[in-house]
Amino acid sequence: GDLTTSNILLRTPPKSSSSSANSNNNNKEEDWKPELVLIDFGLASTSTGSGNRGGTGGHEDKAVDLYVMERAFEATHPGSKDLVKEALRAYKGACKTSDSVLQRLSLVRLRGRKREAFG
Repeated sequence: GDLTTSNILLRTPPKSSSSSANSNNNNKEEDWKPELVLIDFGLASTSTGSGNRGGTGGHEDKAVDLYVMERAFEATHPGSKDLVKEALRAYKGACKTSDSVLQRLSLVRLRGRKREAFG
């Protein structure tokens, strides 16, 4: 599935024995450290890109996934631009081919804008 907030779970890690001894602090916001869990996310695949797109299919597919993510956040969570920027920053830090994928994302955005303008 496409990455939308419907495909993200917040999982609270189990409390350590040291935190249970400190029961009066268990409900403080700074003690809550959830983990994000992504469900069925295509950017995690290991496609080599050797399809019918001249060896860049994997990068194109990932760029389209990122574009869909941006659009989904924009549609369902107005004002989430900083969140999207952070997701792209984290992706760049975690993926060796992110520069190529993010360049492709720019092209995908242009195609999307043309489609919106001209149908």
